[in-house]
Amino acid sequence: MTRLNDSVGIVTTQYVDFDVELQLESGRLLGPLTLAYETYGTLSASADNAILVCHAWTGDAHAAGRYDPEDRKPGWWDGMIGPGKVLDTDRYFVICSNVIGSCQGSTGPASLNPRTGKPYNLSFPVLMVRDMVRAQKLLIDHLGIETLLAVIGGSMGAMQSLEWGIHYPERVRSVIPIAGTGRTSPMAIALNALARQAIYNDPSWRKGNYRPEHPPVDGFALARAVGHISFLSDASMQLKFGRRFSARDGMFDFFGQFEIERYLEYNGGNFVGRFDTNAFLYLAKALDLYDVAWNFDSREDALRNLRCPSLWFAFSSDWLYTPAQTEEVVAALRTLGQPVSYHLIESDYGHDSFLVEPEKFTHYIVEFLDRLR
Repeated sequence: MTRLNDSVGIVTTQYVDFDVELQLESGRLLGPLTLAYETYGTLSASADNAILVCHAWTGDAHAAGRYDPEDRKPGWWDGMIGPGKVLDTDRYFVICSNVIGSCQGSTGPASLNPRTGKPYNLSFPVLMVRDMVRAQKLLIDHLGIETLLAVIGGSMGAMQSLEWGIHYPERVRSVIPIAGTGRTSPMAIALNALARQAIYNDPSWRKGNYRPEHPPVDGFALARAVGHISFLSDASMQLKFGRRFSARDGMFDFFGQFEIERYLEYNGGNFVGRFDTNAFLYLAKALDLYDVAWNFDSREDALRNLRCPSLWFAFSSDWLYTPAQTEEVVAALRTLGQPVSYHLIESDYGHDSFLVEPEKFTHYIVEFLDRLR
């Protein structure tokens, strides 16, 4: 790793193979497994400074740095990870792994099924977030880390961090769920249902058996646009687009578009080239199935296992995983007498607030981590 200024510098994605069969919540077995991951900083001699960063729905292991000095963009959380930053790589050893079920290096539906020599496609088993965490534990064991100082993540990453604290309490000293929920709401499931139907109705999808070079472009782009709307807010769309009509279209042209329409069209089309359609569907299913109380008698029964300190954040304009959903979990933890802190952050950027305005909440994370050392 070559450092550039306050960046972690030039990084390389690493891959590790596990010759195991992971038992999933569905009862099915998945294996062997490949996990893609990146690390930043140096693991201490006592291996007590490791922080696991968990990515959101369509994220990946590339959280910080660049693969090449000419790369236009760094990793997706580069502003958070690096020397002197919130997750200070002069102090912490930061790990980010791509979840199973994805298409960014870890085993997913586009991977070859070793039993057939062909891509899994829809023969890939349905996953839950808990299964992703089980696979991550294999990586943490492989790296020789007995205890994680913290597990942190936003959105689907928040779900993973909570699962870590509940299912591996002896391996985690703290969790930091950001813009998360204890269970996915009917509205969030409904939005994902629309995204699914957009893909299913594209004839190129072929029930998941599309050729990689000919994905269901139209349906997938529309599905991504539906999802992207849920990441924004009315206020953020007013700020960025308002009711401006596209300068290249005539207002009375039947196919003329507002700027917000052009943005969604561009964002959806651009996404198709960098993500696999089936992986998108499998991860959406995992989000829909998420319920911290799964296989427990109740939510409180599950949360009773979260014995380490937890630091929660919600955002005022987030209508995908609303502050009320976060506050339900926080209230339950307080009732149980568990060590919990919570901050409601005022932001106009909807669910994406944790990526757009990190400066509004990151000082709380620095203070929280300082108390753990």
